[in-house]
Amino acid sequence: MGRYVARRLLQMIPVFLGTTLIIFLMVNVLPGDPVAALWGDHPPDPAQMAQIKQERGLDLPLWHQYLNYLGGLLQGDFGSTIAGDRPVLGEMADAFPVSIRLALMAFVFEMVVGITLGVMAGVKRGKLIDTGVTVFTLLVISIPVFVLGLLGQQVLGTQLGWITPTVRDSMNLGQLLLPALVLGSLSLAYVARLTRTSIAENLRADFMRTAVAKGLPRRRVVSVHLLRNSLIPVVTYLGTDIGALMAGAVVTEGIFNVQGVGNLLFQALARREGTVIVGCVTVFVLIYLVANLLVDLLYAVLDPRIRYA
Repeated sequence: MGRYVARRLLQMIPVFLGTTLIIFLMVNVLPGDPVAALWGDHPPDPAQMAQIKQERGLDLPLWHQYLNYLGGLLQGDFGSTIAGDRPVLGEMADAFPVSIRLALMAFVFEMVVGITLGVMAGVKRGKLIDTGVTVFTLLVISIPVFVLGLLGQQVLGTQLGWITPTVRDSMNLGQLLLPALVLGSLSLAYVARLTRTSIAENLRADFMRTAVAKGLPRRRVVSVHLLRNSLIPVVTYLGTDIGALMAGAVVTEGIFNVQGVGNLLFQALARREGTVIVGCVTVFVLIYLVANLLVDLLYAVLDPRIRYA
């Protein structure tokens, strides 16, 4: 197991370098000049622009800028913003705790509700509950996230008055509840459908017939034998969805005025703050890599037949 983990950690290095390099190049080829944007609608001063670029190393070739960025990254320095000269690490320290709370709430919601609906539909395949879950998940998948968010604001916030339509305190878990439900709704539908398919397939497996023939209680057959073997593809999806919930919260955070990473990325794109964009994406890459490693290790827990030499 230890050798496998070490090998996976070594494999993360070229993946990390490749993804950060691609994002760094993509950000730097975007149209517009972030230094010229400091002057707003007024014409920039060429001498001051040249001085600012020289001080920040923006006049160097892209490969040199990338090496400087990696060197600072190894020391925990994500650079600083062009507008305001504030450390990017400080910007992310304010935004990431909010997005982590939002993503974890959405993750728990999609995991618990999605797996529950999938198990119910898979065990009762072809019956009314199976049809109901299928229709519900198709309906959720077909509705865009921004439409679902606006409907939640209108119905639950404006008409019923159960919640505040927009988030006033981004650290308040109660106010983050509706954004989390909207954010996790699409993933919930996929989790439910994936669980339902895996459950329905494993119901016909030999180990299920053996467990039933042994006279084991139905609850034990479903919870231990059926569910444990059916969760492997679901865990794979959930592992990759952790990073997707944080990276894909731009629309949800914009609708509900959540001051998280999505809002930070939107403002950085508008100002063309390349250091902020690359810093946030770098953290997302690390989250994806760690999540995939944990998912692979969790396979051995769910299926005793899987062993890592």
